[in-house]
Formats: sequence, structure tokens, C-alpha cells
Amino acid sequence: MNIGLYFGSFNPIHNGHLIIASEVAYKENIDQVWMVVSPQNPHKNNNSLLNEWHRLHLVQLAVEDDDKLKASSIEFKLPRPSYTSNTLAYLKENYPQHQFSIILGSDSFSNLEKWNNYRYIIDNFKLIIYKRPGFEINNKINADLTVLDSILLEISSTKIREKIKSGSPIDFWVPKSVAEEIYKNNYYKTSP
Repeated sequence: MNIGLYFGSFNPIHNGHLIIASEVAYKENIDQVWMVVSPQNPHKNNNSLLNEWHRLHLVQLAVEDDDKLKASSIEFKLPRPSYTSNTLAYLKENYPQHQFSIILGSDSFSNLEKWNNYRYIIDNFKLIIYKRPGFEINNKINADLTVLDSILLEISSTKIREKIKSGSPIDFWVPKSVAEEIYKNNYYKTSP
């Protein structure tokens, strides 16, 4: 199978993430998109992260009705912090029957040279890039990439967490099942 890997903290997952994943799953030559929940991103402050199992559960709720989208906890059993190159090497070795592509925003792509072992990533995997406001796609590293023709969304997990803390509704920002779980458990009301 052709698998698209969409890595993220998903803190929390939101409709912007799901639109990108769905666009890749249904427009590109991809059989399934794995939403890989990163327990510890080396480039982000972990103080604002909800527990990884809670974040995984929210992703599972968000994708449960779409067979082309799957929540993945693959990084939970790997060393931390979660380096994409390590995860990709693990997947390539343990799932040789699959072809993997990486889904990432133009903001992340612009910083790819700073990633751990980035040459391994671009030498072995196709990249599917979605545009993020303010970040042009300049392929100076000659990666094998496809630019996703999708709408630009300015939905962010940070904004959603701020809305929750201020008591504003998030019902149109995240799937209904995710909003209900966040409200029921009072996630993000306080830090994290």
C-alpha cells in the first residue's frame, strides 16, 4: 500500500488537519493516511502538550468514520524525542510491503534542513507539501515532492487551546466527537 504519514502533536487535532489528510487520501496516489501522533516533538515546547494517550484518543475519534485515515501511535514505542528520520527507518524496516510518503506543511518544509538526518528523509521518501500562509515552497534541496492543491487554512491548535481557556466554543474548529471529548474531560482549560 501507498501510505501517507502525517506527523504531528495534534494538540488537539482539528478540521484543518483532517482536510489536509483527506485531500491527500483522496487526491494523491495514497491508499491510506496514518496520522502519527508525536509524543515529544524535538522542535516544540512540551509544557503545553496534553497527555499523548489523550491526544491519540482524540485523533481516533476524529478519523473513526473514514477508512482512508488511521490514527497511529507508532512513535510511542520509539526513543524520545521523536525524530522523523528514526520513525521512518523503523517503518521502512518493519513494514517493507508499504511505500511511505511524508505529508508536511510548507513551514516545516522550509526548515527541513535543520531536521535530524534530513538527507535520509529526502533520499528515501516522497514529500507531499501543503501550503501554509507566509511560507513559499522553495525546493533548493531537490526533494522528490508534490505540492498539494488545497485551500489555505489558518486554523491552529494554539488558537483552539486559547479559545478553550477563554471559554469560547470550538464546535466548528474540530469534529463534534472531539469537541465533546474535550468538553467532557475539561482538556486544555488550564496548562497544558
